[in-house]
Amino acid sequence: MSVLKVKDLRKEYKTFTLDNVSFSLEEGKITGFIGRNGAGKSTTLKSIFGFVKKSGGEVDFFDKPFDGNEGEIKQRAGFLLGEVNYYQSKKISSITRVTKSFFPSWDDDAYREYMQKFNLDENKRPAELSAGMKVKYSLTLALSHGAELLVLDEPTSGLDPVSRDEILDIFLDLTREGKTIFFSTHITSDLERCADNIIYIKKGKIIADEEMNDLVGAYRVVTFDSEPTEFSNKLIGARREKSGYSALIKAADAAPDMDARPATLEEIMLHMEREG
Repeated sequence: MSVLKVKDLRKEYKTFTLDNVSFSLEEGKITGFIGRNGAGKSTTLKSIFGFVKKSGGEVDFFDKPFDGNEGEIKQRAGFLLGEVNYYQSKKISSITRVTKSFFPSWDDDAYREYMQKFNLDENKRPAELSAGMKVKYSLTLALSHGAELLVLDEPTSGLDPVSRDEILDIFLDLTREGKTIFFSTHITSDLERCADNIIYIKKGKIIADEEMNDLVGAYRVVTFDSEPTEFSNKLIGARREKSGYSALIKAADAAPDMDARPATLEEIMLHMEREG
C-alpha cells in the first residue's frame, strides 16, 4: 500500500510554479522535506491536502485519490501546518471536546495515553504552553483519531535544542508503532538524526529523492586555499570559507589527491543552492 503518492503536481502563481512534483512515501518511515524559503515546500504540503487548489497532477493517499475521498483520508492523516495556534484562552479540555466531534474514529484511551506520555495538562490553556508542548498537543490530537500518516510543516521551528530533541524522540517512537512521518524543516541536523529519506525541492522542482545515507554518501566537500579553477567542471557551488574556499563534488569524481571529506546534509544544500 502506498501511504502517499504524488504525481506531476502543479501549482501556478504569477511569479512561481510548482513544476510537476512527484514523489511517494514509504510506510513506517520518516521523510524529510528540504529546500530554501520560497522553493515550494509549503505550497506542496498545502496542495496535497487541498488547502490550495492545485493546477494539475494527482495525489493519492492510502491508494485512494484525494479528490473524492477527502473526508475519509483526513480521518487517517494528520496535518500540522506552520505555527501551532489555538484559541489561546480556552482550556485544552474544551479544544479537545470540539476536535473529537469531527472524528468518528476518535479513541479516548489513546488520547489519555498520549496526554500522559507527553505530560500535558487538560486544565491548561494554549497560552500557557511552550512551543514544544503545543507541538506535542497537536500530535496528541492527530494520534487520538488514529492518524497513520503525519504531515508536518516546520514542526521544530522556533524550539530550543532540548525541545527539538524531545520531538525527534517522539517521531522515532511513532515510526516504531508503524506511523509514517513527512516533515519539512530548515534544521538539517534534525533530519540527520531521524530521517530515513530526503526529498529536496529547488525552485519548484524535486532535485533529489533518496535515502538519507545514499544522498549524503554521494558527495564530498573539497577545500582550497584560493578560489578553485582546477576540476571546475566537476565542482558544485564553490563558497568562501574563513581560510579559503570549499565546494561540493560527487564522491565518484573526487581524486585521491584532493583534500576531501564526507559532506553533511546542510553542506550539500548550501553548495547546491549556489549552483544555478
